[in-house]
Amino acid sequence: MSEMSFEQMLEESFKTIRNGEVVEGTVINVKPDEIAVDIGYKSDGIIHRSEYTNEANVDLTTMVSVGDKIDAMIIKVNDGEGQVVLSYKRLAAEKGNKRLEEAFENQEVLTAKVSQVLNGGLSVVIDEAKIFIPASLVSDSYEKDLNKYNGQEISFVITEFNPRRRRIIGDRKQLLVAEKAKLSEELFAKISVGDVMEGTVKNVTDFGAFIDLGGADGLLHISEMSWGRVENPKKVFKVGDTVKVFIKEINDKKIALSMKFEDENPWKDSASRFAVGTVVTGKVARMTDFGAFVELAPGVDALLHVSQISKDHVEKPSDVLAVGQEVEAKIVEFREDDKKISLSIKALEEPEEEKKEDDAEFADVDIEAVANEMEETEE
Repeated sequence: MSEMSFEQMLEESFKTIRNGEVVEGTVINVKPDEIAVDIGYKSDGIIHRSEYTNEANVDLTTMVSVGDKIDAMIIKVNDGEGQVVLSYKRLAAEKGNKRLEEAFENQEVLTAKVSQVLNGGLSVVIDEAKIFIPASLVSDSYEKDLNKYNGQEISFVITEFNPRRRRIIGDRKQLLVAEKAKLSEELFAKISVGDVMEGTVKNVTDFGAFIDLGGADGLLHISEMSWGRVENPKKVFKVGDTVKVFIKEINDKKIALSMKFEDENPWKDSASRFAVGTVVTGKVARMTDFGAFVELAPGVDALLHVSQISKDHVEKPSDVLAVGQEVEAKIVEFREDDKKISLSIKALEEPEEEKKEDDAEFADVDIEAVANEMEETEE
């Protein structure tokens, strides 16, 4: 600095400063945790890290350089060591409050990085002004753990502005609700029954899975997940999976989905695949005292009546069979319209003349009645 005249030095000696006053200065020294500023006063000003930014443990040498001009607010004329305590953050916050007030009045959508996750919500900072977003306004669905938002940029609107009470409230939920409503309207305008779509598994329950179609959720019921039997949807799907489905039904805003594509129908060409007399191999899927169901293909179960398990007397299927056991049997009845198939292991064991006698005996068994009884017992 150039040398001052006697008059300038005399004027400086009488210069006074007050708390709350805004001064302009020049950075003369920077440490990781504080900045020294020449404010043209008999003492230099000091800006501690906590009065420069809301970010914790930031290195001030990476943010400010010697020679930089800086505006700051005086918060203490003498800190006890002859230095003036300054705050850059509070001045920036005042300017930030004006910015937020305008955004509040205009319902402007703001974007900022989450600086802190609190017990009741999130804290974001714009121009050193803090905005609180309550947990109930963070998302349009319940969020058990908000930590995933830490450090993320999120968009929101200001719904309450009261800087005197340090109450500036942000709302992200209404933006998500509005966006989903728009996407839902666009989705329903273009979809129709039969459309094949890709979606993301959003939730899995005991009765099915909810699939996000990009604007609305569709229900994939357990009975529509496969041509075969699905015991538990949670063993088949997990949240986040991408699935291909087709729209089975649209009822107002409800969408029913299916993965039972017709070209994968196991009963397709069944008349030739499961013709009477064909010897097949399958696995025992389930049993009752009356017989066993044998899975010949996913979605195709055949009835093996207890009387057809062996030429020897069998009291109940579980005496000689086990679920999961692979068996070989002959198809002795095929009803395409009813999707009913009857099997016989016994037919593979008997001589031809005995088979004819047994066919007559087997014909007396009401297979459909037994099958229905088995299914009712299973339920």
